[in-house]
Amino acid sequence: MAAARLFLSIFAVIFVAELPDKTALASLVLATRHRALPVLAGAAAALAIQSLVAVIAGSLLSLLPSRAVHIGSGVLFFVSAIVMWRKNEDEPEAGKDGGQLGFAKAFTMSFMVVFVAEWGDLTQIATAGFAAHARQPVLVFCAATAALWSVAAVAVTVGKHAGHLLNPKVTQKVAAVLFALVGVALITGLL
Repeated sequence: MAAARLFLSIFAVIFVAELPDKTALASLVLATRHRALPVLAGAAAALAIQSLVAVIAGSLLSLLPSRAVHIGSGVLFFVSAIVMWRKNEDEPEAGKDGGQLGFAKAFTMSFMVVFVAEWGDLTQIATAGFAAHARQPVLVFCAATAALWSVAAVAVTVGKHAGHLLNPKVTQKVAAVLFALVGVALITGLL
């Protein structure tokens, strides 16, 4: 039961935080210009690798004393919330091919754009924080990756079918509030 609750908590925080993020916007934009399947596959591969990097970094942090990790993670979440609340994202540029770019080229383009965009991203840092705090790297990896893949799937679907339905400013503010709440909970020992 505790593992399921932890999985759902991580999934929810990462999902909401990723919605207004540059990697989601990149996937959305790429899907408006290329076929959906290679865009989704490329984004998913990049996000899985970035989650693995974050979990490894967080697992190394878990070697520190537990209370120090909780306070450090809490501060990190709180600072991330402030940064997220204040940031402005520009839509990435992508070449328009009318959906005719081959699978391998569209996959590679999507992989590279998302892989580079995700480095040092707030959700990557959050994943490292969860890994350090929870000390359950496989569960954290699965929850974070599932959340990131879900957002990528939403972004690709929206990009392919409906244009700009999600308001990135609203989801950014919701994610910032969630990050702040998680930060406060970690610092105070509630999590």
